[in-house]
Amino acid sequence: MLKIEYVWRELLYRAIEQRMINFKISDLARSFGLSTSVVSHALRPLRDLHIVEIGKNNSHIRDSEKLLFFWATRRNLTKDIIYQTYSPISVFEREAAMPPEVSATAYSACHLYHQLVPADYGEVYFYAQKIEEVQKRFPFVGKKNPNTFILTQDRYFHQYKKITLAQIFVDLWNLPEWYAKDFQEAILVKIKEKIGL
Repeated sequence: MLKIEYVWRELLYRAIEQRMINFKISDLARSFGLSTSVVSHALRPLRDLHIVEIGKNNSHIRDSEKLLFFWATRRNLTKDIIYQTYSPISVFEREAAMPPEVSATAYSACHLYHQLVPADYGEVYFYAQKIEEVQKRFPFVGKKNPNTFILTQDRYFHQYKKITLAQIFVDLWNLPEWYAKDFQEAILVKIKEKIGL
């Protein structure tokens, strides 16, 4: 993930999970060890699209849903894949066999954390810092299309108790499988309930 995406994810986490729309540029900079100019750079397109309003002392999110779609269109999930392989076991067995330190996203996050399974799925996507334990459990098989994907965790991933709803949505947005749309729509309903839409 790009550094500016930390800012977008944090704003969405505050708006969706915490129902807080106010923020300060200096607080965001401090939270992620960024300069205020980098945070301002992340906010500039949001301001131009009237997603956020920037004030001298306080700023606020005007449109959380628009911010969600903005991030989704700029997320490049493929660049974050650090390991992929094929496993012959079922999708639910693969989820259960993952080491405890990884975090599910996409279809598995919808299933495991939110009990949402709007369609059958065959791929699992998980975030991890290290892949050694995953590789032991899921050895590399290169002859078949991969169905097990590991993405790199950014350095601030663990400051959230679990993967954020916005992160799940934007990851789903970027997946090629036809049923990703069904899961996107299901998690979007949950997000809209949280923000009162």
